[in-house]
Amino acid sequence: MLIAERQSLLRELLAQRGMSDLDTLASELQVSQSTVRRDLEQLEQKGLVTRTHGGAIWVGDRESATTNARPYAFDQRMEFQVDAKRKIARAARKLVKPGETILLDGGTTTFYLARELAGMSLQLITNSLPIANLFLNDEHIELILTGGLMYPRYGVLLGPMAESSLSAIHTKTLFLSVAGVHDGALYNQNSLLVHAERKMMAQAQRIVLLADSGKFGQQALARLGELAEIDAVVTDAAIPHEHRDAIGAARCDLIIAE
Repeated sequence: MLIAERQSLLRELLAQRGMSDLDTLASELQVSQSTVRRDLEQLEQKGLVTRTHGGAIWVGDRESATTNARPYAFDQRMEFQVDAKRKIARAARKLVKPGETILLDGGTTTFYLARELAGMSLQLITNSLPIANLFLNDEHIELILTGGLMYPRYGVLLGPMAESSLSAIHTKTLFLSVAGVHDGALYNQNSLLVHAERKMMAQAQRIVLLADSGKFGQQALARLGELAEIDAVVTDAAIPHEHRDAIGAARCDLIIAE
């Protein structure tokens, strides 16, 4: 790939996503992190990005940088496996008791769960702006939104500020979503998401994974952890038997949403 072509693609990726980390950019551009850093330095000098520890935020004009803009990943994923996600959300709702403190990760399946929780008396913590928006006028929910850098592609707050905020909280249950579950391991789309989720996992008494059957057997860029770290998995009835066996081998409770 020519230098100009690579730098143009880098601008497009950042403009579309709003924010990204070095690991993800280096992987997608198929270059070293040092090469990405040099390109980001040039973009920063032009006033197009603000560099962060381990990544960068796009501050330039998105329209001029993208000729074929695509929907944000969150909006795209909301359209996948909708029926399964709704069933999973209804099954997960039964795991929540009034008055509890729960933590919701910023995935689409957790968004469907958040809808099911409307009107329930809870203390709810999240780093997801779409989830937080659901409860702006809900007097029954005590909403706690983590700080952090806004990652528009996923609608979540990430980075050191978010991780510091998460380190200070304690929660009964974390409802977690992932991009894939493969060979006993959990995966998500990039390292910034994984860093925040690792903090979430450390602060929860119980970790519940919400994952539709299509996530099993899939991998993504960043490894989040082991399936054995999860206490319960809520999925739909289409999950193949070999993956049911893997969940059992990891000593996780399996809840099939009907």
